[in-house]
Amino acid sequence: MKIATIIAVIGVILAAGIAEARNTPCSGKKGGVKACTSNGKFLCNNGTISQSKRTCSKGDS
Repeated sequence: MKIATIIAVIGVILAAGIAEARNTPCSGKKGGVKACTSNGKFLCNNGTISQSKRTCSKGDS
């Protein structure tokens, strides 16, 4: 019984981490958000602009 509970908790934690990564601009190989551009786009740490539909403001970076 305890093992099943532990496995379930680990599964929930992993699923939450995957869902968060999918909803974050500049996730994965882009290395995270470096800054917010003047037109509200996310500048990624690898130098590319995120294709996210979300927008940011200068204070978000």
